[in-house]
Amino acid sequence: QPQASGGGLVQAGGSLRLSCVASGRSISTYAMGWFRQAPGKEREFVAGISWSGGTIYYGDSVKGRVTISRTNAKSTVYLQMNNLEPEDTAVYHCTAANGPLGVLPFEYPFWGQGTLVTVSS
Repeated sequence: QPQASGGGLVQAGGSLRLSCVASGRSISTYAMGWFRQAPGKEREFVAGISWSGGTIYYGDSVKGRVTISRTNAKSTVYLQMNNLEPEDTAVYHCTAANGPLGVLPFEYPFWGQGTLVTVSS
């Protein structure tokens, strides 16, 4: 399962970089995605990147503030988040799909436990 890390407490306007590692398995043929879930809310698509890195999607609420990237040699995916807002507070999950890049949770069969991001005002 992909494992996310890098969450923490940050002030509004700050930055964080989340990492996702799939230990024991290469992710080079998988589309990778980031979703987040805040308390009492549904899962929300944040960003996704195709296996080659050639196609990238961003959720509307984070577009312009986050950047997704991947290093297949290290089986690692990153999510750089800038200008964070209190509304970005959520558990961020790294996900993987052995198919086309998608934006819906059901399109990603593999989910990690997530990392908590808390943005204070």
